[in-house]
Amino acid sequence: MTLKQVLIQVPGIVFARGPAVAVLILLESDDGETFAVLTEQVRVLTGKVVLELPAGMLDDDEGDFVGTAVREVEEEIGIKLKKEDMVDLTAFLHPSTGHQIFPSLRLQVEQETIRQLQDKETGLREHGEFIKVRLVPYRELWRKTADAKVLVSIGFYEMPLREGLVPTH
Repeated sequence: MTLKQVLIQVPGIVFARGPAVAVLILLESDDGETFAVLTEQVRVLTGKVVLELPAGMLDDDEGDFVGTAVREVEEEIGIKLKKEDMVDLTAFLHPSTGHQIFPSLRLQVEQETIRQLQDKETGLREHGEFIKVRLVPYRELWRKTADAKVLVSIGFYEMPLREGLVPTH
C-alpha cells in the first residue's frame, strides 16, 4: 500500500499541538552567498515531503522557547548554539501581539560548512524523525516551499532588517 492510499483511508483528524518554536537560520558563506537552512521531512497528513524550518514542541510548561529552539537546531541540523546567539524577531512587534518567540540566527561560515550540511541526514530516529538538511539560497527561499512558517519568517526577518533593527554582522 502506498502512502497516498493510506492517506485516502485515514479519516479527518485534528492534531492539537501545544507551544512550539521555529527557527530561521541564515548562513552567510565566505563567497558572499546567504543560505537558509531547512529540513526536509515526510509529513503524513499532507502525503508530501516538505521543506520547512527547524522546529519543535516545548517539552515543559516553563515556556523556554529559546532553549527549545537551540535544542531543536542541534537535533535537526547538528549546529550547536547558545541562547545568546538567537535574535527574537517578534520583539519588534506591537505589544498587543503577545511577542511570541520566533528566533532567528545569522552566522558567517566557510563554503566547506555549507557543503557538509547540505543533504546531511539527522533527526532522532527513536522518535521517528527522518530529516534531511537542505540549504537554499536565501534569495530563492520564498519560491522553494509553501510552508507557512518559512514564508512568515521571511516577513519577520525582512521588515526589521529594512528598518535597521536586525544585526547583519
